[in-house]
Amino acid sequence: MTPATSLNTDSGDLVRQYQTLLAVSESILLHRNISDLIADLGARLPQVLRFDFICLFQFDEVRQLSRLLLLETPIPHDIPPGFEQPIEGSISGEIYRTQKPVMIPNVDDETRFQESMGILRKYGMGSACYVPLTSAVRKIGTLGIGVRETNVYRQPDIEFLEQVGRQIASAIDNALHQEEVGRYQQVLKTERDHLRLMLDISSALVSKRKLNDLFSTISASLRALLRQDYASLSLFDDETKQLKLHSLDFPSGNGLIKEGMEIPLEGSWSGRAYLQRQPVRLHGPDMKAFPATVARNVVAEGLRSGCSVPLIAHGCALGTLAVATTRENAFSESDEKLLVEVANQVAIAVENALAFKQIEELKNRLAEEKLYLEDEIRIDRNFEEIVGDSVILKKVLRQVETVAGTDSTVLILGETGTGKELIARAIHNLSPRRGRTFVKLNCSAIPTGLLESELFGHERGAFTGAIAQRIGRFELANHGTLFLDEVGDIPAELQPKLLRVLQEGEFERLGGTRTIKCDVRLVAATNRDLKLMVQDREFRIDLYYRLNVFPIHVPALRERREDIPLLVRYFAQKFSRQMNRQIESIPTEAMKVCVEYSWPGNVRELQNFVERGVILSQGASLQLPVTELQHITAVPPVASGQAVTLEAAERDAIIKALKETNWLIGGPSGAAARLGMKRTTLQSKMKKLGIDKVTAD
Repeated sequence: MTPATSLNTDSGDLVRQYQTLLAVSESILLHRNISDLIADLGARLPQVLRFDFICLFQFDEVRQLSRLLLLETPIPHDIPPGFEQPIEGSISGEIYRTQKPVMIPNVDDETRFQESMGILRKYGMGSACYVPLTSAVRKIGTLGIGVRETNVYRQPDIEFLEQVGRQIASAIDNALHQEEVGRYQQVLKTERDHLRLMLDISSALVSKRKLNDLFSTISASLRALLRQDYASLSLFDDETKQLKLHSLDFPSGNGLIKEGMEIPLEGSWSGRAYLQRQPVRLHGPDMKAFPATVARNVVAEGLRSGCSVPLIAHGCALGTLAVATTRENAFSESDEKLLVEVANQVAIAVENALAFKQIEELKNRLAEEKLYLEDEIRIDRNFEEIVGDSVILKKVLRQVETVAGTDSTVLILGETGTGKELIARAIHNLSPRRGRTFVKLNCSAIPTGLLESELFGHERGAFTGAIAQRIGRFELANHGTLFLDEVGDIPAELQPKLLRVLQEGEFERLGGTRTIKCDVRLVAATNRDLKLMVQDREFRIDLYYRLNVFPIHVPALRERREDIPLLVRYFAQKFSRQMNRQIESIPTEAMKVCVEYSWPGNVRELQNFVERGVILSQGASLQLPVTELQHITAVPPVASGQAVTLEAAERDAIIKALKETNWLIGGPSGAAARLGMKRTTLQSKMKKLGIDKVTAD
């Protein structure tokens, strides 16, 4: 800045003023940037004005302060860019209030503007001059100059500086206007892009029900605005109480982050967003502040900025939506707000998808129950009510009433055909679970290789022929009762899994990895001696104790002979109605034979026997084929002193029936029908008694 004397009013000075003003105008036209303009003026103005510094302050009316925009001086100083001072009590404040210039002939003598004078004195200024920068529409700020000497500036200097200030104010006003227009254009562009994004998301919500497809569309739309390298959708898992990474868009990843990963709520940024229900925006070192493995993997993948927002629908947090990038400080507050808006839409989609999934699962469950119940209807039940008035039967029924109201496991013991399933149904019907499903499974009727699938279900592809997912009996009986008949026939390799589900209430489907919780009341039954099986290491002792919580022994029919007449009459009435027959009486002799017979097949055998009698009856009197009973009881003689055991008699009767039917077991004319047993029961007895065609012959 070259020295110059203060302005005079001769013609030469006026010419220099006009030339300088013309130069100022040219500079304004040449320089759109305010800092370049002031730098250029700093080189031109010394031709007519003498100064050691030139500065420009801008008013901030909202905050009531003035901000230093530019300072040009050769003097070393420590005044920072953007230096601010309150309008009140400052030179800028005086100009802002009066819109008149302020001239300070001698800084040391000036008593006003203490802070401003302190700065001028610090840098050795002697005099200064300040003029307003005011356009036609706004008060912009102040323009000031100063010099080391005192009493340098005169009235013509102020008037000239005011003319320069008016031109600079016009230039600044235009620049500010351009900046505002640019900001408005950017805001409009941002709003347009946001609206387009929300429209894309709304369209995806309507057209895509699968979350993965929806997420792919959303991630691609977000990438156009945020330029993220990573996006993920995590949902809360009720079983693990953690977030699970459901969908991932990370094409440049190295495999450290995968779909299905569990994200702990503590120690991860998505977990924090979920727990606090607030967005979490991270930059640089903040990314390394979380100790969870998945958070460390994010950093190891080279991601340097991230933002995670919660998915909230109807006040319930469902999961999180997260984006990240390899760039530092990539996401702004406006980006965070955009993600929150997107997350609100995604939360609706997630809620709908989860509802559809739940509906689909319920639909499948109902289909399974329907098939199961249809199978139940097709199976002919032994009898519909418990019939009898004996003391021993009443004792059993009192036990049923006692245990039914609890959730305790019940073990029903008794010979085949005694009505163990009927007792199990009575327990269910008297329990709080009577409104839910009663599911039964005969463990001896299912091949060993398929029993695990029947109990626990299987996933698609779990084994050859598993073309679809199937739920097992435990899952089907959830919140209801599961009746496992012939539980003693469960193979040893399945017993630990059964023990686990009884103790912990959880299992995995065959071929699956997801742990399934279930709430099932178990009623088990067997005609085998489990204690003996435990001794022979055929049955786990811990499983036996877990089943034997409340044992109920169902008596054999020969132990309650006083109930036989009631049962005969009950079955006679039942089958006569079914066959449209009229049975009015039962011969006394036939009833006596029935009471005296030992009934190795118990109630089931008696039922089938009475049914044959109804079929054979031609009149109103029941014609029971009592000769069959006398024939079956005629066993070969034994040596003197050797007792005839029930097991031996039963074995001989079975062998005789098999020989008479040419070893045909099932079917209407098979040995099972002749003995009044189910085919599976007869097969079980043959296995137990060691009966086969070779040894019998």
